[in-house]
Amino acid sequence: MKDLRTGPPGELHEPGLALHVEDLTVSYHGRPVLWDIDLDVPPGVMAAIVGPNGAGKSTLIKSVLELVPATAGHVRLFGKPYAAQRRRIAYVPQRTSVDWDFPTTALDVVMMGRYGHLGWVRRPGAADRDRALGALEEVGIADLAGRQISQLSGGQQQRVFLARALVQDADLYFLDEPMAGVDATTERAIVRLLKGLRDRGKTVIVVHHDLQTVREYFDWIVILNVRVIAQGPVHEAYTADHLRQAYGGQISLLRGIDEGAVPVAGEAEAPAR
Repeated sequence: MKDLRTGPPGELHEPGLALHVEDLTVSYHGRPVLWDIDLDVPPGVMAAIVGPNGAGKSTLIKSVLELVPATAGHVRLFGKPYAAQRRRIAYVPQRTSVDWDFPTTALDVVMMGRYGHLGWVRRPGAADRDRALGALEEVGIADLAGRQISQLSGGQQQRVFLARALVQDADLYFLDEPMAGVDATTERAIVRLLKGLRDRGKTVIVVHHDLQTVREYFDWIVILNVRVIAQGPVHEAYTADHLRQAYGGQISLLRGIDEGAVPVAGEAEAPAR
């Protein structure tokens, strides 16, 4: 298996794919969390990464973004290593991983999304501020621009991080459970926003926990449990057999999983619209 860091920085490998992962293994304390992952995501899709707790979903995103080290394997984003494509990538972490007591406003957090374009020497100008305010308006909380982030609700905090991702003007967006713990109104707003990005040709990859909404929200899926169980268009890969392989005995406990609603392997089904 290749090491993740090998290869010339300018080397193109699978340039037609938004994300290409090959032979990726990640271990914590000698225990594999991800094992021999091969993964391809084409551009212009809205993709879900699903799997049981401990499947390595968040670790997969973090290893792609080089936030955790890989034991082996390599990753390419639009054909190049992450370091060469950093400005084209936006990341929204899990809300619970953020220190929301940090003394800053919603507008300040969104402005941070401009630093990748400005560098750390130049200060944001009026145009960057206008762009940040526009992003807050797009996610529906422009009136909260001056509010301290600790004073925001969970759904409002999530919208702030989405606005920060928007001002990065990225081509590929990674979001780690953006719908977790938000109300139904916020979830609908998030999904509408992400579908809008996809419709503009962006690629959106989301760690998602609610199997009931997969077919409504997404057109591409990765089913993961340490290894990749299945991947591809939702109407092909999202089957009861694949879910059973990933979730095992947990599958009967998952809300919204209905054997009559999820096709078994080999069943014909019209593509989701």
